[in-house]
Amino acid sequence: MNIKLIVVGKTDVPYLQTGLDEYIGRLKHYCDFEWVVIPALKNAGRMSPDEVKTKEGELILRQLEKVDQVVLLDEHGRDYTSVGFSEYLQKQMNAGVRTLAFVVGGAFGFSPAVYAAAQSRMSLSQMTFNHQMVRLFFLEQLYRAHTILRHEKYHNA
Repeated sequence: MNIKLIVVGKTDVPYLQTGLDEYIGRLKHYCDFEWVVIPALKNAGRMSPDEVKTKEGELILRQLEKVDQVVLLDEHGRDYTSVGFSEYLQKQMNAGVRTLAFVVGGAFGFSPAVYAAAQSRMSLSQMTFNHQMVRLFFLEQLYRAHTILRHEKYHNA
């Protein structure tokens, strides 16, 4: 199964980029992983939050195939434990999902069109995190899920 992570805007915090690079490298041992960065909008400061979400949404939708299983990382999404998330991944693999596409929106979230294109939503916490930090937290959990599925020592619970 291919796993795609779509994010809006480049990561501009060096310590986060270092962590992202570390987990992207680790994930290559477990799955086909694709990192897709949608460039930040030019002149976004002159747009309303709804305009930004609409334009970012159009760019996100261009990165999705009709057969992709789309999961939005959204504060109102379903909560998983690490083990529960690994079980979710296993179910997707067993179901023959070709590409599981996770999406991290921009600072204002997702447009209605992106919500409509998604099959599900997932929350990483009841707390709200910076959209750049969510990338690292998600990749760590994705890596952890794969180690859980392989019964490796990384996850000690």
